[in-house]
Amino acid sequence: MNPHCPCGRATALADCCGPYLSGAPAPDAERLMRSRYTAYVLEDEAYLLTTWHPDTRPDALNLKADKPAKWLGLTVKLCRQLDEDHATVEFVARYKIAGRAFRMHEISRFEKIAGRWYYLAGDPTGS
Repeated sequence: MNPHCPCGRATALADCCGPYLSGAPAPDAERLMRSRYTAYVLEDEAYLLTTWHPDTRPDALNLKADKPAKWLGLTVKLCRQLDEDHATVEFVARYKIAGRAFRMHEISRFEKIAGRWYYLAGDPTGS
């Protein structure tokens, strides 16, 4: 069993993304993004929906109904703080579905509302 957090940091889940998954606010957009990746790995739909911006949040995700993804890793390429309440995080997430490998390269946009960061939307990159 891997003792490190699924987000890729060399830290235990309990000391990394665990507190955010348990309700503590992420202090910045990068840590929210990493904790959301961890939530996908753990199929924690409630956390994903809670941390999704209310203007773009879907009604449900139904992760368990989809073909299961085996998440292989996350690389955070760039984080930009645009102003006090807006940031972007560029990342690459690798995964497999039914033995076929995929990679998601995205620039995610985040907004802070009342002291909490939320995932607003993602823009896939061409690479």
